[in-house]
Amino acid sequence: MKNLKSVGLRRFELAILALLAVLGVGTVGFHGFGEGWIAAFYRSLVAISLSGFDSAPDTNAERIFTIVMILFGVAIFLYVAGAIAEAIARGLVTGAWQERRKRLTIEAMTNHFIICGYGRVGRRAAREFRESGEPYLIVDFHQDALEAAKRNGDVLVEGSGTEDANLIAAGIERARGLVASADSDVDNLYITLSARAARPDILIVARASDDDAAKKLRMAGADRIVQPYSTAGREMAKLVLKPQVAAYLDVASTTGSDELQFEEIVVTAGCLHVGETIGALRVRDTTGALIIAVRKADGSFDTAPSRSLPLEEGDIIIGVGKPAELRALEELFTPKEREPR
Repeated sequence: MKNLKSVGLRRFELAILALLAVLGVGTVGFHGFGEGWIAAFYRSLVAISLSGFDSAPDTNAERIFTIVMILFGVAIFLYVAGAIAEAIARGLVTGAWQERRKRLTIEAMTNHFIICGYGRVGRRAAREFRESGEPYLIVDFHQDALEAAKRNGDVLVEGSGTEDANLIAAGIERARGLVASADSDVDNLYITLSARAARPDILIVARASDDDAAKKLRMAGADRIVQPYSTAGREMAKLVLKPQVAAYLDVASTTGSDELQFEEIVVTAGCLHVGETIGALRVRDTTGALIIAVRKADGSFDTAPSRSLPLEEGDIIIGVGKPAELRALEELFTPKEREPR
């Protein structure tokens, strides 16, 4: 398809060059018959555009030259018309419009996620983002990935995530996080290195096939490593050993479920409740949600926070509850301007 489009574009370019060449030859020719340069250009343009002369040529030689110019003009315009029709038929014009619309869509995206690699793992990640309403886009170049992205209506940057230009095209400077989910550990390593170099502060989650690859990805700058095979083994063991625990976690972690879900909320400086304790806020009574863990600003985790724990700026609250309860919990910690005393 790309070859067909390049051939059509080349033909269109040749048609324009031929038109300019005939126009130039005509200008020089009419100037040779005694016309000024502006008048010669005018006569040449009128001849090849078939709009007719306001005065007839004076000599037979000039008449013959004019006839030749008109014939060339007819041929050129037919060629240009054919090239334009071919360009439209092959999608050059519509493709350029779609490419521009896609570029504008990506440029408008902020705080989004980039999925590099649209295989089974990448498609599952995209599904989670889609169901949770989070903005995301795909970076991949394999034909099956392109077709899957088109079916799902995903925003796509065609190319490899190992290339800096493609990450820039995906808006990495505005992105919230990146998922390196290519089928190759080497590709994921290069994706992680490129993304970390472009954005030292971005959250990177990478896929690894084994412990050795996971170690290298962590050294390259990945914040979280997912090993599908070992993870699958652990999940299967949990289902056998602790089926009810596994069932609870499955319900609580399913995106889009009307039952329990997890959410993380950052305590910011603009929050009215900075410094207040969990007990003083009466979170359970006011929102219905539970705070099951708090990650302090220094990186430490309190996995069983007491009612007397103060919530300080930079803390990350891990809450669990139904969607409406979690929305109420988020509202409780939404930054607001303090009213004057």
